[in-house]
Amino acid sequence: MAPPVTDASPPAATPPLQVTATASALQLIDTLRSRHGPVLFHQSGGCCDGSSPMCFAVGDFIVGDRDVRLGEIGGADFYISAPQFAYWKHTQLIIDVVPGRGGMFSLENGEGVRFLVRSRLFTDEELAALSASGRV
Repeated sequence: MAPPVTDASPPAATPPLQVTATASALQLIDTLRSRHGPVLFHQSGGCCDGSSPMCFAVGDFIVGDRDVRLGEIGGADFYISAPQFAYWKHTQLIIDVVPGRGGMFSLENGEGVRFLVRSRLFTDEELAALSASGRV
């Protein structure tokens, strides 16, 4: 007997995470949370510490109306400015930690390490899934 014919579409692909973090970054987030309470991240494109992901205690940074929530890393919401999102929407941000000084207002300043953005381009299939979900 032939299988029944259906007109159901195949299930949509699960969209990929738009922001992830390395084990080192997750460990540093836990350390900062233990000292400062809940934290959040903001990625801007401005001057000064512009391209560094900045970590703030919740309440110490006001998220703008146009900021885009990419997701969360280590239980911390991660936001990006709308102009930066328009530029980077085709990439997955991977938050890592490297030796150095953190941004002047970022909580990791003084720890001897800093957060760093690494990235990779989404595949065509991943972009299609993000588009279908309304995320790009």
